[in-house]
Amino acid sequence: MKDKKFKSGFVTLIGRPNVGKSTLMNHLIGQKIAITSNKPQTTRNRIQTVYTEERGQIIFLDTPGIHKAKNKLGEYMVSVAERTLKEVDLILWLVEPTTFIGAGEQHIVEKLNKAKTPIILVINKIDTVKKEEILTFIAAYKDLCNFAEIIPVSALKGENTEVLIDTIYKYIPEGPMYYDEDTITDQPERQIVAELVREKSLRLLSDEIPHGITVVIDRMKERIDHNNRAGHNQVEQGNGLIDIDATIICERDSHKGIIIGKGGRMLKQIGIQARKEIENLLDCRVNLQLWVKVKKDWRNSNFLIKNYGFNANDFEL
Repeated sequence: MKDKKFKSGFVTLIGRPNVGKSTLMNHLIGQKIAITSNKPQTTRNRIQTVYTEERGQIIFLDTPGIHKAKNKLGEYMVSVAERTLKEVDLILWLVEPTTFIGAGEQHIVEKLNKAKTPIILVINKIDTVKKEEILTFIAAYKDLCNFAEIIPVSALKGENTEVLIDTIYKYIPEGPMYYDEDTITDQPERQIVAELVREKSLRLLSDEIPHGITVVIDRMKERIDHNNRAGHNQVEQGNGLIDIDATIICERDSHKGIIIGKGGRMLKQIGIQARKEIENLLDCRVNLQLWVKVKKDWRNSNFLIKNYGFNANDFEL
């Protein structure tokens, strides 16, 4: 019997903000890389993750939600999401289970109908509706585009996600292993750490603040034990410690006060929750120090957007 060919391809997840793109990607690769929250526009950069098994390698691109931009950062985010449509082998369009097709979805439909790439419609959050209703949601969407497939899933519960992986392999080409089989993401550790701090801020702070914050890692360094004569890397041994200094950037003085909280309680809570996840990620102890700075209207500053780590190559300024 002839061996099956190894398949590999790039698959983008697109959709309106808060439809569950990051949750789905995290579930598919089996590890948390992209941050999640119930606030829209949680994902700001294009995040690339890698799923490898004997059949092949799928490189997922989680993109910012496509929305009507209100500032330069918003324009950047939409530009990142829309550009990936031209760079991939397959598009997954995530939608929520509803029969209402709003202006946001219509805008995405316009973009998708210009794409020459196969599109799978993924109806997410089916755990929130009755099974018998799913057919009505499929009927509402099925004629909007020439979909290759329509697959209902629950990213949160993992329902039908194996079917989605099997279907993706039908549409990606034969190709090489782009990344080493142990690679999970191309994101630098510093960026993931910064995003974990931002995630905890998103979850703990009130609605009007999170859009106006970003997180910068000022220092991330292993603490060396000079008594360790063997010279082994203690972090690799699992008993080391990493010092991390991070700054939460916000847009207003009033926001700074809320982020710090009365007696520093809110900032302490953000730090406690972020540190736990960072320790899980790095598999070692972490000493996390958080600071807060005000940079007024930074989301409308080309210089600051680039300075805070958003890739200028992805942004048509």
